[in-house]
Amino acid sequence: MNTSPAFSAPAHFFRPSQSQAVVVGGGTMGADVAVVLARAGCRTTVVETTTQRHAALRAQVALGLRQLGAEDQLCHLAIASELEALDWAQIDLVIECIPERLELKQALFARLEKCARADALLSSNSSSFPISAIAQGLATPGRMVGLHFFMPAHLTPLVEVVSGEHTAPEAADNLYSFMRQCGMVPVRVKKDLPGFLANRLQHALAREAFALIDAGIATPEDVDAAVRFGFGFRFLAAGPVLQRDHAGLEVHCAAGATMYPSLAANHVPAQCLSERVAQGKFGMKTGEGFFTWTPESAAAEKARYQNLLLAGLDLLAPELPPVQDAAQA
Repeated sequence: MNTSPAFSAPAHFFRPSQSQAVVVGGGTMGADVAVVLARAGCRTTVVETTTQRHAALRAQVALGLRQLGAEDQLCHLAIASELEALDWAQIDLVIECIPERLELKQALFARLEKCARADALLSSNSSSFPISAIAQGLATPGRMVGLHFFMPAHLTPLVEVVSGEHTAPEAADNLYSFMRQCGMVPVRVKKDLPGFLANRLQHALAREAFALIDAGIATPEDVDAAVRFGFGFRFLAAGPVLQRDHAGLEVHCAAGATMYPSLAANHVPAQCLSERVAQGKFGMKTGEGFFTWTPESAAAEKARYQNLLLAGLDLLAPELPPVQDAAQA
């Protein structure tokens, strides 16, 4: 049972253009999260301790805003090298985007708890660790919320708002509302089990996909084509639950009774995946994964990928929450 005290953010927190946020970590994810915030007019400071990265960080945020037609919102971005350099009395929200090492995150939030106002929200973009584990030892775990974005964060509308064991419901509700004001599609995850919501669904699909490759039933190319141009294509219009209402629940139930006994139930990653990892074949970053990459082919693929995501955003635009208009604040 959640025994944390109630939490209330300032009233203006529901208006991004009247709020200030800090993103800790200026890597790819941190930069893209800054795009999400700045586009909505939120005054955003990215804390990146490597000063040599500051120019590239600003350029990445500028590019992301330009992709979304919001290049004029770059004025809301600031970059700092140290947490202590910030005016913490003015900061309403912190989003942590540092490397996935639990001890680093716990140490950071111990510092943040001392710096931030008592009514400021603290959030982690972690995809690996339970929010309760990151918040362990904090005096105010009620204001600690998971805020899990998906790469690229500024082009993928979904964001998971994850409640830990002690997260105050008001804190999760406030962050959910704030993200909708930023034009994102937040979903509530009421318990921080491994993988939260979207990654559990994604890994369930990946487990079957890699098992089919291991069994020699399909090639990696055919697996990708089956998803992209088959049922995955329909997911742009309806998720798996709504799809079943379209097709008929009795059809799905009958098919499930036939297939479920033979679906992969592996407790370890598939051989085709683990072997490549053991060989240092990580994908584009090493030049080979399931496919072979040159710097040129990787750049071309990344451009194709982002262009399709932007086209998908255009298709979904009527169904996305409107971005808070800073001019009307």
